[in-house]
Amino acid sequence: MILPGDQPDSIVAAVCALAAGELVGLPTETVYGLAADACNDAAVARIFAAKGRPSDHPLIVHLARPADASQFAQGIPAFAQALMAAYWPGPLTLILPRRPGVATACAGGQDSIGLRCPSHPVAQALLKACAERGMAGLAAPSANQFGRISPTTAAHVQAELGLDLLILDGGACSVGIESSIIDCTRGAPVLLRPGVLTRAQLESACGCAVLERDAALGSGAAPRASGTLESHYAPKAPLRLMDGPALKTAIELLAAEMPASPGAAPTVALYSRAPQTGRAPWLLQRAMPHEAGAAARELFAVLRDFDAAGVQLIWVEAPPLSPEWDGVRDRLQRAAA
Repeated sequence: MILPGDQPDSIVAAVCALAAGELVGLPTETVYGLAADACNDAAVARIFAAKGRPSDHPLIVHLARPADASQFAQGIPAFAQALMAAYWPGPLTLILPRRPGVATACAGGQDSIGLRCPSHPVAQALLKACAERGMAGLAAPSANQFGRISPTTAAHVQAELGLDLLILDGGACSVGIESSIIDCTRGAPVLLRPGVLTRAQLESACGCAVLERDAALGSGAAPRASGTLESHYAPKAPLRLMDGPALKTAIELLAAEMPASPGAAPTVALYSRAPQTGRAPWLLQRAMPHEAGAAARELFAVLRDFDAAGVQLIWVEAPPLSPEWDGVRDRLQRAAA
């Protein structure tokens, strides 16, 4: 059931469902989430079951206000507080030391917790209403089957999880890929997952270097975090990343083998910035935006469209190596793994 997220009655219905231990589809600026009361372990277990997600793969808790972080985390370092001040509400998740006994199921057996304060107005309205009912935060991983393409519209969520789920419609997500994740448990900020925020922006905000995931900090391995498995965000069809010349060669080689029947259904989908000459019935083409933010906004919707078309292969031009493309490149590399 999809309800308009900008209507007060819809927010009330969603709060009542969450208070009863049910799940709700929630729009955020990044992707849609599958939400439950973060402190209700039985409700959180329903998220894992609905997604087919391993119970030791931790969930991110969404908060109404930065100040609410203290209800879930302790010993928050100064650089993490600076990141909160700069980018909360916004597309940034921080992994912080967890208060003992809080959000146990969300943590996946770890002594850390991932926290985020989303900026989407519907998410904010729901989180504030939940807080008034005594729910301090909402666990909300992406509202899709585990490892598959994340949803960026309410219709995507319904197609993934069925007609019975209450979903708040907040329109298409304005960011389109998941939040950046910074580990703040090892004495210095460590980037676990890139998003639309560049490393330079994050370093400027926190006043220190943001290290790579595999940086040797001498304080143990990075905690498990959402969306960091080698294979993730995957469409049904195999996805292959290639540079522009390799794409051109692959298309020319396949063109020599494929039938020229105008009634043939497309079997290969192409998503590239470089225009490819010629049209063929077996090739479904979409132009990738030249601006990273625009590409992020449409990426998952494009991959879903390719799956809906029934293509057997998806060929994607590899994004540029510039920092603003890190988030898109990360999602495509995991989708191709």
